[in-house]
Amino acid sequence: MKTIRLFFNLSYYKNLIFLMFILCFTGNVFGQNQFSGYLKDSKGLPVINMNVRLVSDAESRIEITDLDGKFTFSNLLSERYKLVISSMSYQTYEQEVNVGTLEKPLNILLTSSALNLQEVEVVGRARQDYTSEYSFSATKIAIPNKELPQSMGTVTKELIRDRQAFQLADAVKIVSGVTPSSFYNQYAIRGISQNEEGQIINGLRTRQFYFLQPLTTHIERVEVLKGPASVTFASTDPGGSINMVTKKPLSEDRKEISLSAGSFRTMRGTLDFTGPLNSSKTLLYRLNAAYQEAGSFRDYVRNNSVLVAPSFTYLPTDKTSINTELIYSSMNGNLDRGQPIFGAVPGQTNLNSTPISLNLVAANDFFKSNELIWTANLNHKFSQKVSFNAVYMKQTWQEDLQEHRTTNAFARDITGQPVNSLVMMQFVQRQQLWNIDNLNAYFNFNFDLGETSHKLVVGYDLHSWNKLKGGGQNAARGFLLRDGSVSNTFNPANAANFQTITIDGKVLPRPNVNYFNLTNPSTTLPTIQDYRFNSRVAVPSALTTSSAIYLQEQLKWGKFSALVSLRNEWFEDITNYDTPNEKSFTNVVLLPRLGLTYEVSKSVNVYATYLEGMQPQSNTVTLMPSTGAFFWAAESAARFKPLISDLKEVGMKAELFEGKILINSAIYEINQENILMNANLPAFPDSLVQRGADRSRGFEVDATGYLLPNWQITASYSFIDAKIVSDFNEDLIGQRKENTPRNSGNVWTRYNFGEVSKLRNLGVGLGVQAQRSRIPWFTRDFEVPGFVLVDAAVYYAPTKSNLQLALNVNNLANKTYWLGAQNFTRLFPGAPRNFMLTATYKF
Repeated sequence: MKTIRLFFNLSYYKNLIFLMFILCFTGNVFGQNQFSGYLKDSKGLPVINMNVRLVSDAESRIEITDLDGKFTFSNLLSERYKLVISSMSYQTYEQEVNVGTLEKPLNILLTSSALNLQEVEVVGRARQDYTSEYSFSATKIAIPNKELPQSMGTVTKELIRDRQAFQLADAVKIVSGVTPSSFYNQYAIRGISQNEEGQIINGLRTRQFYFLQPLTTHIERVEVLKGPASVTFASTDPGGSINMVTKKPLSEDRKEISLSAGSFRTMRGTLDFTGPLNSSKTLLYRLNAAYQEAGSFRDYVRNNSVLVAPSFTYLPTDKTSINTELIYSSMNGNLDRGQPIFGAVPGQTNLNSTPISLNLVAANDFFKSNELIWTANLNHKFSQKVSFNAVYMKQTWQEDLQEHRTTNAFARDITGQPVNSLVMMQFVQRQQLWNIDNLNAYFNFNFDLGETSHKLVVGYDLHSWNKLKGGGQNAARGFLLRDGSVSNTFNPANAANFQTITIDGKVLPRPNVNYFNLTNPSTTLPTIQDYRFNSRVAVPSALTTSSAIYLQEQLKWGKFSALVSLRNEWFEDITNYDTPNEKSFTNVVLLPRLGLTYEVSKSVNVYATYLEGMQPQSNTVTLMPSTGAFFWAAESAARFKPLISDLKEVGMKAELFEGKILINSAIYEINQENILMNANLPAFPDSLVQRGADRSRGFEVDATGYLLPNWQITASYSFIDAKIVSDFNEDLIGQRKENTPRNSGNVWTRYNFGEVSKLRNLGVGLGVQAQRSRIPWFTRDFEVPGFVLVDAAVYYAPTKSNLQLALNVNNLANKTYWLGAQNFTRLFPGAPRNFMLTATYKF
C-alpha cells in the first residue's frame, strides 16, 4: 500500500511540474507576441485617447492611446496583423505589422484630415488637449484662429475636465479679461459689464442663462470673442460674447462615464458616448448626460441639475451633412442674492462683519428653471467653390420662483433713524414662459482672382424672442398699518398710523415681511400665508425680432489677408404683444467690420481691426443698475437710442517652438455710448436718462500649449483701464468703471510623469488665479479687495487601465475673498477650501 501511495504521489508531482512548464511556456509565447507604439501629430505632440485597431484572421483588438500617445497590445494570438487608425481628424493610417520581427516601439506620425476644415461644425473634434486652432461660428467660415483679426479666448473640454469646471464661470475665468461678477451667470469682459441675459450656443443667441450657471458636460469648447460682435451674433455686449460650442458626434467609438463626490454635499454623474451607428459611418451619434445634487458653503443654497443632450450627424454623401441635437436642462436651486454686511460709513466698510455663509433667503425658497433647445443644421456643397448652410434653433424656457430677498435698504426706526443691523426684506413669487426662434442661412463662395484668393459669405439671420402671456409676479413688501392695510413706504411724520415692533430695544414700524437681523439671523421656516401681497404684476407679453442681411469677404494676397464685413440690422420690439395696448419700437443700424492680417513669418501674424456694435435698449435694461424694473415697462426701453459701441484693436498671434505654444496678445480700445440708467429724480421715479459714454483700454495676452510632450499649460494676463467718459453726474466723469479689476492673471498647468519615472501613473495640476480690487456695481462706497488663489489636482491612471482618478482641491490656502459686489447687502464671497474626487472610466 505504501508503494502504491508513493507511486500516485510521484505521479501527482510529475503532472504538476509538467502543467507548470506548459503554463510558463504558453505565458512566454504570449508575452513575446506583443508590441507598442506612439502616435504623434504633425507638431510632434502626442495624440491621446485615439482608437488603434489591430486586425488578423484570428482576432480583432482595439487599444486606446494614453496621455503620452502610447498604445500597447499584449498576449496576441498571431504574428501578422494590419494596424488601422481611422479618425475624422486625421487621415486614415494603415500598416502591415509582423509582431515577431519588431524590436522597438513604432513611432507613427498622423496627418491632419481636410475634414478639420468642414464648412460647419457637424462632426466632433477628436483632438485631446488645451488648444483649439479653429473657429467656425466667429466668421461662419472654417478659419484658423491665427487668421482671425480679433482676439478670441478658448477653453477646451480637456481643460474643463482637468479643472473639474462643471459650471460655465469656472471654465471662462482662465480667459484674459473675463471676470465673473457674482453667483449668477454674469461677467465683465474687458472692463464692460454684461447687459444681456442670454448666452450664445453654436453661434445662435439663447435667452435666460442668467440666474443659474449652465452646465458644461455637453460643451466641446467655450469661445470668448472679445469686443462687440454684433456683426456676427446680432445684439451683443460691447465687452465680448461667450459662445458655447456643443460636442458633436465622432466616427470612432468612445464611451466615458464619470462619478464625482466632494465638498458641500456635492455628488454628480456624467456620461459621454459617441460613435457610428452603421458600418459605413454615415450615421453618427453622441449622447451627453449629467445629474448633480449639490449644496453650498452658503446657507440654504442648493443646485440640483439634470442635463440630457443627444446629437446625430448624417453624412449621406461627401457633399451633404446634416446634424440635429437636443438639449434638455432642468435646474432646481436658489437665487443666491449674496452676503449682506452691516451698513457702514463709506471708506470704513468691514466685509468680514458677517460670515461669508450668511444668506438672506429662507429654507423653503426655490428657483426652478426648465429649458429645451432643438437645433437642425444642413450643409450642402454644390461644388468645391459653392456651398450652402442653414441652421434653425428653437428654445423654450420657463421659470418658477419663490424667494425672500432684500429691498437693498437697511431698516429705520420709528423716528426715521437708520438701524444698520436690520435689513429690509420682501417676498416674491414669479412665473414666466419664453419662446425663442433662430434662423441662419448663408452661402459660401470660394474662388481665386489672379494672385488673390477669396472666401465670400452672403447670408440672412433672424432672432425672435417671445415673452408669452400668463407670466406674472406677486410680492409682499412695505409696512403694516394699524387698519390692517399695507403701505409701501414709511413716513416718520405719520408714525402713529403704523403698527410697531421692538427689536433689540429699538421701536420700528412693523414690516410686511420680517426684518433680517444680521446680529441674530432667524432659522425659523417662514409662513407664507402670513404675508399680505400688495404687489401683483402681470409680466407684459412682448415680441422682439432682430433680422439682418450680411456680407463678409476674406481676401488673401501673399502674406496679407483682409476680413471685411457689412451687416444691416432691423430690430423691432412690440410691448404688450397681441393685446389692445400693443406698442412697437424699431431700430435700424448698419454695422461694419474691417480686419487686416500680415504674416510676418510662418509662425507669427500681426493684425489690426475696427468694428462696431449695437444693442437695443430693451436688451440692456435687465441687468444694468437701477433699470431692472423697466424690463416690464408698458413702453419698451427700445424707444431710446440704442447702445452703440466700437472696437479698435491691434495684436499678434504666434506659434512658437514648432507650434507647441500658441500666444495671442492684443492692445485695444472699446467705446460705448447711450448708456441707459434711472435718472434718480424722486418726483419722476420712472424716468430714464442716457448716461453718456464709457471707454475701456487695455492689454492682454493668452498662452496655451506644451512645455514638454507631457506638460501642458494655459496662462493669461489682462490690464484694463476702464473709465466713465461722460455722465449726467459730472462727479463721475473720469472715474474708474465699476465691476472691473485693473490687473488680473491666471495660470493652469498639468504635468504627467513619464514611463521611466517611479511616478509614471501619476499626473499633477497646479493653478493660480490673481486679480486686483474692484468697485461694486451699484455703489461706489467701498472696494472689493483683490486676491490670489491656488488650486491643485492629482491624477492617477494605472498602466493598461481605462480608469482615471482625479482629486481637485480649490482654494488650497483657504483664503477669504469676494468675486464681486453690488452694494452693502449683495456681496458675492468665493468658496473656501473645497475638494472634488472624480472617477472616470473610458471604454
